[in-house]
Amino acid sequence: MRISFLLVSLLLLTSCSTDPMLPWFSAPENPCIELPDTTINAVANYNTKYVFVFVIDGPRWSETWGNQGRQFIPYQNLQLLPKGVLCTDFINDGATVTVSGHAAITTGCYEDLENTGGELPSRPSLFQFWLAKSDKPKESAWIITSKDKLYVLGNCKDSSWNGKFSPSLNCGLAGAYSGYRDDFQTADTVLNIVSQYHPYLALINFREPDYSAHQGDWYGYIDGIIDTDSLVWSVINFIEADPFYENKTSYFITNDHGRHLNEVQNGFVSHGDDCNGCRKISLLSIGPDFKQNDSVSTKYSHINLSATIAELMGLGREENNGKVMWDIFK
Repeated sequence: MRISFLLVSLLLLTSCSTDPMLPWFSAPENPCIELPDTTINAVANYNTKYVFVFVIDGPRWSETWGNQGRQFIPYQNLQLLPKGVLCTDFINDGATVTVSGHAAITTGCYEDLENTGGELPSRPSLFQFWLAKSDKPKESAWIITSKDKLYVLGNCKDSSWNGKFSPSLNCGLAGAYSGYRDDFQTADTVLNIVSQYHPYLALINFREPDYSAHQGDWYGYIDGIIDTDSLVWSVINFIEADPFYENKTSYFITNDHGRHLNEVQNGFVSHGDDCNGCRKISLLSIGPDFKQNDSVSTKYSHINLSATIAELMGLGREENNGKVMWDIFK
């Protein structure tokens, strides 16, 4: 039976654009973390068995954790932070647009990818590595996104991996080039997939507040931050209420990019350069292996998140540019 998100939400606050390309961006030398070893790391001694990554698309730090009182993210600040650890110097250190920001998480590699969904990442993803080595069905790993163009995260150009060990996808209204989906519909989809398939590894994208910001709608942008805050909290509560996941699951809440500072170009409406507003994003990590009600000031980026997920999932990646964020662990 299909589960309605509105029936399981505890407190929901009521309430397709094209991102700019980056002609200025050039990938750093040796930008990728190393490919994993050939077997799952059987000796990884972590309580975490399942990982969910939430990507809230495109808020500025100044309206989230950098806002006095953190009034627009009450659930993350008051309900989730006491259970987790906040990285206060987390950045997008690559192309500050949607596809490249997400792909840096899934591949551990900075690339300036075409931003409308017309180009696959060069390297295979965590999802492909994990499916190849866990011998689990593809329904054990999911990419669930409000933005249709993020279907590209499920595959890669590498000829040894292209079309192989791809995760299950549920992107946009109906897959590639179908249009963006409302975030409440995406949350509803997540609950049904969790109930039916019990994924071990999942990435979830919410299109807000980026969607409203690109329309120049300041109040819609703020509502998008408020809504996605409540959606993430409610989805995590739903997952944690399932004995399958209880006390065995880690959650990462982050962003793909920020937005221009007020004095840069058209301010909050756009993003895509290397101003601090576009670079500085957030990461809140919650799980049985992490510190609680704490923060770390070490500078980290998307590829460090990728390396940390790989460590938790026993992929045995060698640390390179993407180093494990050891100081978020207990």
